[in-house]
Amino acid sequence: MTRASLDKQPADVAAMFDSTAERYDLLNSLMTGGQDRRWRREVVRAVDARPGERILDLAAGTGTSSVPFAEAGAETVACDFSLGMLRVGVRRQAGVERLRFVAGDALRLPFGDGSFDAVTISFGLRNVADTDLALRELRRVAKPGGRLLVCEVSHPPNGLLATGHKMHMRYGLPLLSRVSSNPDSYRYLAESTLAWPDQAALAGLIQKAGWEKVRWRNLTFGVVALHHAINPG
Repeated sequence: MTRASLDKQPADVAAMFDSTAERYDLLNSLMTGGQDRRWRREVVRAVDARPGERILDLAAGTGTSSVPFAEAGAETVACDFSLGMLRVGVRRQAGVERLRFVAGDALRLPFGDGSFDAVTISFGLRNVADTDLALRELRRVAKPGGRLLVCEVSHPPNGLLATGHKMHMRYGLPLLSRVSSNPDSYRYLAESTLAWPDQAALAGLIQKAGWEKVRWRNLTFGVVALHHAINPG
């Protein structure tokens, strides 16, 4: 089975997601108890896509997260470096207007400077090999005044909830992953979640990459956090 490690070699991460592409959306719902749908709705509200805008949805996978932006009237690019995920997305989202799929690496985005009114990445930033570079690349392709929205796993500030969350990652997630075609990939996801910085530390990384007006909001008691920022241009 294909399994990435915490050094996050791009080829290993891409191959891991290729192998889980067909069941990825289903497993997300199972392992989050359906909360992933609520988190996607919150991302849609936060991005606030408008007709005529250009939106980049990075690490979009099968494009499930991208469809609402296109339906809001924005020209939407679903970008991912897993060709397996993109193939599934092209098939499943066939017929969605204003949505196109593009293969691309977060560390070398295949877009010109200032191409997008808003850039967003959901549950993908922790899978890149260089978080700082990915955040700088997102800023490069955002227009001056462009919006950033990062939706990512985080750490509940409540100690009791934090302990329960860690137990779920270490023991519950591996059990759920048995319905996956690649259970080892979900062990990696658990490890990468536990190793990810907390809300304030991620805000610091975003600010270090040149974004301004950085703020965050917790979802589901801090299991997930939405980070917002603006490109000063």
